[in-house]
Amino acid sequence: MMAETGTIPFTYNQETYQTWYKVVGDISSDIRPVIALHGGPGFSHHYMLPHAELAKSRGIPVIFYDQIGNGESSHPANKPKEFWSLDLFMDELDNLLAHFRINDNFDLVGHSWGAMLALHYASHRQPQGLKHLVIVSGTPATELWVEGTTRLRKQLPPDVLDVLERHEAAGTTDSKEYQDALMVFYKKHVCTLDPWPKQLLQSFDVMGKDPTVYTTMWGSSEMSADGTLRTWTCVDQLHTIHCPTLLTNGRMDEAHDVNVMPMFNKLPRVKWVQFANSSHLAFFEEPERYIAVVSDFLLNA
Repeated sequence: MMAETGTIPFTYNQETYQTWYKVVGDISSDIRPVIALHGGPGFSHHYMLPHAELAKSRGIPVIFYDQIGNGESSHPANKPKEFWSLDLFMDELDNLLAHFRINDNFDLVGHSWGAMLALHYASHRQPQGLKHLVIVSGTPATELWVEGTTRLRKQLPPDVLDVLERHEAAGTTDSKEYQDALMVFYKKHVCTLDPWPKQLLQSFDVMGKDPTVYTTMWGSSEMSADGTLRTWTCVDQLHTIHCPTLLTNGRMDEAHDVNVMPMFNKLPRVKWVQFANSSHLAFFEEPERYIAVVSDFLLNA
């Protein structure tokens, strides 16, 4: 399978950075390419690599990249929090599309934060070349995400919930006790596999080495959402997205159904598939069915 890696110069606010990318498949083929938007914010492309199966089994070229501040891309230092904005990441995506000359014909698959970015990009910039949108375990509003995770955390054992609440109140969410309690939630609602896949661990490791984007945009904890995205919403813009859109989540997903329902109700051309044996990472937990569902949508919707 053809694969290519490289970097793309990206100029923003009169400074030039580098966006690292990996292309799997033949981008010059007659099959429309899909760009994979990783989550976090602050993760890397590594855990999205199961989407390479779209190229291997269905011939769909896939472009992976590390968003600026993450992974192998540039890590701008000492930037004000306003620097890490949705406009930054939308401009970077536009720059990537222009580099590959696919502005007029492309698909997007966004997972978690990547799904938020995809929704914001599709609704605010309304790119004419966007033909299909795949929203994987995402949300159209941060407050809906918090509502969903709050519902799920109430189902945790009382002692685990006590640890979470105590450290969140004290502002000590970086403590080992808090992180261990958070892992109980993760193993139920983020990834149910044991052990976790190496690619997923790799992305967690990348974020741990430079958590700037995550802590600035999302906040101190997965459940706190006290960063710059805390008031983000594009619910009122969903009706402007006219390309066919596939929504997916897992039955045990931290992307609770409360996140998906507004999208299902407001998007004009929409399909919703829920994976019964998955949490937040169906492409690891039910890979064959996930690839079949997504590839069928991209090729036939």
